[in-house]
Amino acid sequence: MQGSEVKPGERVKDVHFTEATLAVDLLDGRTIVVPLAWYPRLLEATPQQLRNWEIGGAGYGIHWPDLDEDLSTEGLLRGAPAPREPAASRRGQE
Repeated sequence: MQGSEVKPGERVKDVHFTEATLAVDLLDGRTIVVPLAWYPRLLEATPQQLRNWEIGGAGYGIHWPDLDEDLSTEGLLRGAPAPREPAASRRGQE
């Protein structure tokens, strides 16, 4: 059995936020809710930047062009937080 089989109902329908969470509505009726703390770029974003998202990856991804952030429904369903950037990488971007 393949663990990473993508299903058509797992496509993104809508994205919304609370002060502390990201919620992604899927076409199959489920809603994935995860803490914004898992995604530092989203946590530090302005409300306007958060609202500026696009569906990508054939419907299985979410892209925030202002933030250069991409999430997939597969990763969200697995409960996978963003990988931590090494301190040296962060310094180079400042």
